[in-house]
Amino acid sequence: MSGHSLVTGSFVVADYVVFAVMLLVSAAVGVYYAWADRGQQSSGDFLMGGRRLTALPVSLSLTASFMSAITVLSNPAEVYRYGANIGFYGLAYVMTMVITSEVFLPVFYRLAITSTYEYLELRFSRATRLLGTVLFIVQTILYTGIVIYAPALALHQVTGMDLWSAVFSTGVVCTFYCTMGGLKAVVWTDVFQLGVMFAGFLSVIIRSVVVQGGVLPIISDSEQGGRLNFWDFDTNPLRRHTFWTITIGGTFVWVSIYGINQAQVQRYISCKSITHARLSLYINLLGMWAILLCSVFAGMGLFSIYKNCDPWTAGRVNAPDQLMPYLVMDILGDYPGLPGLFVAAAYSGSLSTVSSSINALAAVTVEDLIKPYTNISEKHLSWMAKGLSLIYGVLCIGMAGLASLMGGILQAAISIFGIIGGPLLAVFTLGILCPFANSKGALSGLVSGLGVALWVGIGAQIYPPPPEMSRPLSLTTEGCNLTTTDRFNWTSTALPTQPLSISTALVHSIDGKPLLADNWYSLSYLYFSPIGTIIAISVGLLVSLFTGGCKLKVESKLTLMKEDTTLYHLFQVCKDRVMRRTGKLDLTRDRGKRTGSTNPAFCDVELNTTKSSIAS
Repeated sequence: MSGHSLVTGSFVVADYVVFAVMLLVSAAVGVYYAWADRGQQSSGDFLMGGRRLTALPVSLSLTASFMSAITVLSNPAEVYRYGANIGFYGLAYVMTMVITSEVFLPVFYRLAITSTYEYLELRFSRATRLLGTVLFIVQTILYTGIVIYAPALALHQVTGMDLWSAVFSTGVVCTFYCTMGGLKAVVWTDVFQLGVMFAGFLSVIIRSVVVQGGVLPIISDSEQGGRLNFWDFDTNPLRRHTFWTITIGGTFVWVSIYGINQAQVQRYISCKSITHARLSLYINLLGMWAILLCSVFAGMGLFSIYKNCDPWTAGRVNAPDQLMPYLVMDILGDYPGLPGLFVAAAYSGSLSTVSSSINALAAVTVEDLIKPYTNISEKHLSWMAKGLSLIYGVLCIGMAGLASLMGGILQAAISIFGIIGGPLLAVFTLGILCPFANSKGALSGLVSGLGVALWVGIGAQIYPPPPEMSRPLSLTTEGCNLTTTDRFNWTSTALPTQPLSISTALVHSIDGKPLLADNWYSLSYLYFSPIGTIIAISVGLLVSLFTGGCKLKVESKLTLMKEDTTLYHLFQVCKDRVMRRTGKLDLTRDRGKRTGSTNPAFCDVELNTTKSSIAS
């Protein structure tokens, strides 16, 4: 099994057919929605699906959009090298959904906005909105470049698929259906692509269970190899992955994605009711758990199969991200079509992420950079949204070229979200939860949070943390029947946590260059987001207090009200139950029946309507 040399070019016709079918179905959905909605002229229909979507497709789409090829290729490789404790992301997901549905969703849904950054202008100022929009555009284009390039590179090096034709085909298909069908096309292609991702994962998992003779051998191999490192409660913030970095850092990163990222907010705001929106978040949680479980187990299978002969150290793959495709060609190569299914799964991940990004970028540009400054008809705005989808698609394909210069994929992606997403999350949090935060506070908080997060993030790229902090687990090549290979031929393209980096880190400290290299820059990359968020909130609150924020009068609909929370409604239900049981409310209840509703909100509306009708 492990005696194969690097498998290349072993894609057969059936594999290409499976891959092509996935691309064709995705394109067909775009054509279908372009035709079905040809009568609708408004940009709102194109960008928001006419706000008539239901919980199930939206929840599946939410799951698919940030579960990219990075999840399919990097998570298993991460488990293989660092252990299964990334399973703790499951906890981070729960906290994320609760915070999003209780804090951010009610406010955005009530305001019925198309771009989340509209909120920043309503609550603070136009400058805050513009800065937020520009940061979002930069963040998304950078991230999307990585998402298009990553799978193409890994798959090219292992399956022999042509690199740039793969990048180009994904980019083109994606841009095509976004431009044709708008948000509805994005949501329904996501649903289909999520199915393909599961199928790809399952084919690898089932085959590796068969090869290893059951689930138990895989688990016991992982345990003996130290891969089941769940009990790591070390609080040292310099350690790459521990219970704390993953649950706390992970929660911040994911809240900045679900709570305020345009791509996600745009989806659940397009639900037809707030209940559907909340439901979509919680159903999506199940999907995220399922994919996390699959990727962790696939990583354990990967380790179990190569426990005696690590293909990476042996120089058969050039980077850890290629381990999964290598495994696929190794154990599924004899089954025509199945390697193609796995490649389609990786690309489905990419397509779903890229399409939601393109759609969100078009929405933000129309709403924040064009609408406020021009007076264009809805029909022309709709055409502009389509044109922008096309332009952003081309830009993202261009970014894929740049991404080829970046290091480890998973880390790069999360770092980008942490550095830009953290400070942005802080500004929205200030707006929704702190009524006395003003625009000066919001702007200064955003800029300072971004500055500090960039400083740590760039520092960490230049002076990578030493391996005793990232703790890659041991890998061996004892069981390989190979001639001697150059032991370090893989370090150049590998993740930046290689033994190679110890010497460089030490040299800098001796030179007296940065004293910060050993602690500040070695922070776990998962903490970039919390640092940016906390600094931005602290600065924002201080500046607001010193610039007269306490005198500020904010419209209540722009902040979180107690009626928005599920907890409040549960409390009301319990209170009613208790009152009924004690029988104290009989009198008022009877009076309520005679004199109509006792709901004050309802009475107010009644009174207002009569007033206005008299006035008219």
